Order: sequence, then structure tokens, then C-alpha cells
Amino acid sequence: MSDEILYGEALVEKAQLEKFENRTRVRRYTVEMTCPEFTCLCPRSGFPDFATIKIKYVPDQWCVELKSLKLYINGFRDRKVFHEDVTNLILQDLVNLLDPWEIDVVGDFHVRGNIHTVVSARHQKE
Repeated sequence: MSDEILYGEALVEKAQLEKFENRTRVRRYTVEMTCPEFTCLCPRSGFPDFATIKIKYVPDQWCVELKSLKLYINGFRDRKVFHEDVTNLILQDLVNLLDPWEIDVVGDFHVRGNIHTVVSARHQKE
């Protein structure tokens, strides 16, 4: 097996969230995205955690570019991070990028050790 970095690994390693201008500002509308193959690592055991990440936001000036979001989400697969932290980190990174009217991020983690964890985080402009 080669130690060569594959193109997908290189893309994920260099991933940065990107935005584009919201061209429909005559009304508020909702964008919903589901990332059903989210993975990260438990910082205590190193075992993999699997989740569905749901993102729902009302754009103001900006929208998230979907390929950049995909690569960003895939960047968590080898990171050791708690469920609560990763959900809030995704939320904060998107708030920093987009400054949306409102945004919700839900991390729905698969059952592990007989416990099903769902973490919800919300941000709204005042």
C-alpha cells in the first residue's frame, strides 16, 4: 500500500468554507442541508463516532458553497472532538462565514454504549 496522499485526502486537508452572494434578498427563505455520513473520533477512547449533521439557515448577504461545506465536514473524520463541541464549532464557523439571519445546527449521533445523543445549537441576529 502506498503512502501517497490521494486527491480526496488532499482536498479535505486544504478545505476552507466558502461563500457566495445571496442573490435573492427580496425575501427571507430557508436553506436546509443534511450531512448523513459525518464522522469524528471520540477524544477519550479514539473510537469513531458517526452522526447526521443537519444545518438550517436563513441567509442574509451570503450563502455557503456546498462543495466547500462537504470538504469541511469531511475534515472532522480524523479529529478528536466531543459531540457538544463539534456541533457548536460547525455553528460558529458558519456564523463567522455567513452572518445569517438565523441558523440551527443539529448533531444527531448514532447510538454508542446504549446512549443516543442529539446536540442542537442555534444562533439568531438580534
